[in-house]
Amino acid sequence: MAVCSILYVNNRLKYLCLYTGVCGCCGALRPRYKRLVDNIFPEDPEDGLVKVNMEKLTFYALSAPEKLDRIGAYLSERLSRDVARHRYGYVCIAMEALDQLLMACHCQSINLFVESFLTMVRKLLEADKPNLQILGTNSFVKFANIEEDTASYHRSYDFFVSRFSEMCHSSYEDPDVRTKIRMAGIRGLQGVVRKTVRDELQANIWERQHMDKIVPSLLFNLQDPTDRYGSPGCEKESPAELTERCFRELLGRAAYGNIKNAIKPVLMHLDNHSLWEGKSFAVRCFKIIMYSIQSQHSHLVIQQLLGHLDANSKSSATVRAGIVEVLSEAAVIEASGSVGPTVLEVFNTLLKQLRLSVDYELTGSCDPYCNNKTTTDQERQLQEAVIKTIGSFANTLPIYQRAEVMLFIMGKIPVPGIYPALGSPIAGFEGSRMIQVMLLKSLLQVRYTLYSFSNMLAALPSSFLEPLLSFTLMEDPEIRLLVLSILISLIDRHQNTHKFTFLSILSDISVLKLKVDKCSRQDNLFMKKHGQRLYRHIFLTCSEENSGRSHYQALYTLLALLSVELANEEVVVDLIRLALALQDLALANDERLSLYNRCAVHALSAAYLSLISQLTTVPAFCQHIQEVIELRQKEVPYLLPEDIFIENPRVPESLERVEGEVLFQQFQIAEVLGGSGYNIEILNTPFTPQITDEDRLSKRKSIGDTISLQMDMDPRYSPEREQKSPAEQITFETLKNAIVDSVNGEEQEREKRRLVVERFQTAPFEEIAAHCGAKSSLLQSKLDQIFELTIRPPPSPSGSASQGQTPTRSVPVYEMKFPDLCVY
Repeated sequence: MAVCSILYVNNRLKYLCLYTGVCGCCGALRPRYKRLVDNIFPEDPEDGLVKVNMEKLTFYALSAPEKLDRIGAYLSERLSRDVARHRYGYVCIAMEALDQLLMACHCQSINLFVESFLTMVRKLLEADKPNLQILGTNSFVKFANIEEDTASYHRSYDFFVSRFSEMCHSSYEDPDVRTKIRMAGIRGLQGVVRKTVRDELQANIWERQHMDKIVPSLLFNLQDPTDRYGSPGCEKESPAELTERCFRELLGRAAYGNIKNAIKPVLMHLDNHSLWEGKSFAVRCFKIIMYSIQSQHSHLVIQQLLGHLDANSKSSATVRAGIVEVLSEAAVIEASGSVGPTVLEVFNTLLKQLRLSVDYELTGSCDPYCNNKTTTDQERQLQEAVIKTIGSFANTLPIYQRAEVMLFIMGKIPVPGIYPALGSPIAGFEGSRMIQVMLLKSLLQVRYTLYSFSNMLAALPSSFLEPLLSFTLMEDPEIRLLVLSILISLIDRHQNTHKFTFLSILSDISVLKLKVDKCSRQDNLFMKKHGQRLYRHIFLTCSEENSGRSHYQALYTLLALLSVELANEEVVVDLIRLALALQDLALANDERLSLYNRCAVHALSAAYLSLISQLTTVPAFCQHIQEVIELRQKEVPYLLPEDIFIENPRVPESLERVEGEVLFQQFQIAEVLGGSGYNIEILNTPFTPQITDEDRLSKRKSIGDTISLQMDMDPRYSPEREQKSPAEQITFETLKNAIVDSVNGEEQEREKRRLVVERFQTAPFEEIAAHCGAKSSLLQSKLDQIFELTIRPPPSPSGSASQGQTPTRSVPVYEMKFPDLCVY
């Protein structure tokens, strides 16, 4: 039997219940906050939270904020007890109450309440029940969206990062439940990021230990094709869509110093799961990255990719090609006009990959120590990807930087007569030729379509044009064709190239609708400076025996563009003179040119003279060209492009009938042009291009041969031998011996050259360094002798030094000490 009594203690009414052998407080005597918390729980959990009592509890928490931490601790105690007893309905009510209290209270003492709240969320996330995990995640996301008035210095989110990342990789049996758990994990990671990036005093979420968990978890769901809610017509968001939104938000919040930590896990994830080879997912990832980060940080992503490409230099060709493909796509997106402060380093890295690819293609292995084999097809695909990427990078740059890039690439091409900058002992001559082709293709990718130069002096400076033209004389037809294509792309400033695609006789050029501007003063200066060089190389290119249909088509396009873009009266006369010289070249019985080549040169000359005669609008000139063409159509059609530049050209057995009226007459053309005011003085001078030493050097097949011209290692010509041979008298017998021994001398010279090349290719580095060091030592000794002479004391008046005295060494001027008054 219980006895109740009422006592007044400190002016407060106290109820005591006395039980038989038991003493305690009755419910009315419990603390008010506990009673208010107990009242929000109904007898039946299915009825849900008692809203009226929840309002009372919220009002009490706002009125007495110092009690908020006790309310949180008591709710946490009840929730732990309900979880242990599997009373999940009361668990949901407790979390709902916590959420409402968090949303309503923002006092300074909320930190202690948050600790209780996070303890309860952790308890739910550690449970085995998926519903409890999802419930805890939803509460954490609501908490993450709250902006706290006071910062927390001691709060840690390490557990939540690990747990949410683990939920992102859930492998629950039921696919629907698995999808819900993964989406809860993604939302949880998004909440952690939002909560931590707002306050600098919070835990640094950008640390590597956190990024290594967050980023791979997001990429795993971004890659996972099993989207339960991704079907068309479904309103629910799929895990991949939610992941992409979260990933974009994460990258958008990254500052300058955090880009590296955010990008490196992406690279490692693609490496670990072999995702470079597929290309599509890797490209998708970096498109998201490039579009999400701040534009001023985009060059950091490019640098990360370039460094990763260097780190994978010995990986398979498919992996390297995948990285290069991603680089190309990223460069297109990076539209701010710069790829960072080290533009040339980007191209240097790409050119290095080309050189390595050539070595791997020739040796058949990426890493001989690891037995990592490769194939020609794989390396060719990589090379095409690198060339495409070079073009993508270059076309994002401003016009002045494109010119620098072209000069930089030109400097890397193995130019005949100069030791190849990208050459390799493994590659040899074939490797150097392959590098030449690929780098010329890279130059062709750097176009000036959007921004054209105002004058050709800026587009084709001497430092670029001279080495470029030297390749027109190479024996490799592919190299010559690439050079012609580059020249065409640079000269064409009004997009007229496609109008000269087909080499044919045009009866009326008005149908082409050419865009022609008056030749500027700068363009006139360019043609005066480089015109004769261009004409000479065009002529010499036509005289190559292995030129094909594509070469003559490119030459016709180049001549047409010169006439449209850069022609004044002087240039027109020079071009007509060049066309007549090509006709003379085809008429000459040169054994180097086949019958087809001679007919092709005739056809090229006819097509171009027909074009330029209509451009000059001189009636008599046009009439003469038209008459010759009509006569050729009747008698010698194989001298016109319509019969030569086709699939099955109609080549005659000989060209004996080519004479007289079927040829363009130089004197008649000069007469009609002179009557129209043209200066025909140069037209009456035969065009005889002289092959210079540079051209002869360009014609050499082997780069090693050109090196031998510069380095003579014969000891007879060494500067170490100081004695001079006496002058030899030239007699009849001497000339006779020279004629007889000329053949043997050439063989000896060829053998000596071969030995020199072989020595530099096979000799150890120490031996070559010692030889060069000996030369430098000799030079230093000579310099010392010269310096000694310059500071020798002047002779004495008597002509000799005093007896018993050694001549003293005079002090050089730079060692003399002058009094202060003498120094000005």
